[in-house]
Amino acid sequence: MNKYNVIRNTKYDYTGQSYSSIYPNLHRYPASMIPQIGIDILKEFNISSGSMLDPYCGSGTSFICGLECGIKKMTGFDLNPLAVLISKAKFTKLKLKEIENSYILLRNNVFEIMKNEKLINKIDIPEITNIYFWFSENVIKNLSIIKYCIDEFEDERIKNIFLVPFSETVRECSYTRNNEFKLYRMKPEEILNFNPDVVSFYFKKLNDAIECYKTFYLPKLKSDVLINIYSESFIKERKGYDVVLTSPPYGDSRTTVAYGQFSALSNEWLGINNARKIDGMLMGGKSISELFIDNCISESIYKIEKTDRKRALEVSSFYNDLNDSIKNVSKFINKNGIVIYIVGNRTVKNVLLPTDQFIAEAFEKNGFEHILTYERALSNKAMPSRNSPTNIAGKTVNTMLYEYIVVCKNTG
Repeated sequence: MNKYNVIRNTKYDYTGQSYSSIYPNLHRYPASMIPQIGIDILKEFNISSGSMLDPYCGSGTSFICGLECGIKKMTGFDLNPLAVLISKAKFTKLKLKEIENSYILLRNNVFEIMKNEKLINKIDIPEITNIYFWFSENVIKNLSIIKYCIDEFEDERIKNIFLVPFSETVRECSYTRNNEFKLYRMKPEEILNFNPDVVSFYFKKLNDAIECYKTFYLPKLKSDVLINIYSESFIKERKGYDVVLTSPPYGDSRTTVAYGQFSALSNEWLGINNARKIDGMLMGGKSISELFIDNCISESIYKIEKTDRKRALEVSSFYNDLNDSIKNVSKFINKNGIVIYIVGNRTVKNVLLPTDQFIAEAFEKNGFEHILTYERALSNKAMPSRNSPTNIAGKTVNTMLYEYIVVCKNTG
């Protein structure tokens, strides 16, 4: 039985809507919160000013919500460099003339190199894990040319908006199955017929990204808007925040949503040295030897242990990290500040994990008061919806059907 009351609220179902119903995304990213949720919950609590934090900002949905509601100062943190790149590209103010001039220069440079075999041979192929397993020689050559020309730009802000479509090109022109978030290779017969026009694909994606930025994001970036995004975990800050709006991971990345695997090839092409270790750095990524027993989640963990102690320890690792994160976040929320966590209650080994209850309890232990929890139907988030608790082929169950909006207040 729930300790904290849960209200089924169909207003937040958004049946038939998706992320792009109001804001096209610059780049595909797994399990992104749809902006409609954040916008409506901020409006419900009349939050239109102050400073906002997202400690797991992903591709930046919370910042869209803040801007739509009038919040001008926001800060985000994420350990995945690709997520930070996408967020920075969306929320960094650029002059359109700068983008246009840089676009022309980039296009000229790419085609100039492509005409000159000597110039092509001088470009180093980046160190990508099993590069010829994931890419054809022709794709590698063209990706290397584009990346070389992007790297010629000294302005990091300009470089970011050109790197986002480059990342999409890396994924779309690789041998990966693009309907998967994990790294799976195409079937051999599919590879035989796969010969993408890398340069044309990239410039189409770049045009789309620039148009999207110009139409949807740039108009919101007024002179008094300040959005800072950091490629690190939220551990300590010198300032306080008035509101937190976030959607943390639902479980460890290896068995829930594989953020690291999804981003691995892009991050390697972007020059990230630890690209293959991202999943191990995220919540629940490190191995532990003791079960997590300090919260309402412990009963579910004990049930999992009866079937599989290894999985129980993996689940414990995630909740241990989430608990530590909530402790850290709690220290930097101003009195009367509101925290809004959008979470899912996943199922592991046929055991439901009440993450919404866990979060409410964790914040109450840190001086907050639980205000409300809404339940919404989970029908519009791109993520795995089923898993195999017994590891028997074909025998799967729903991992989650609902999402929960947990709201707590710092009563000091």
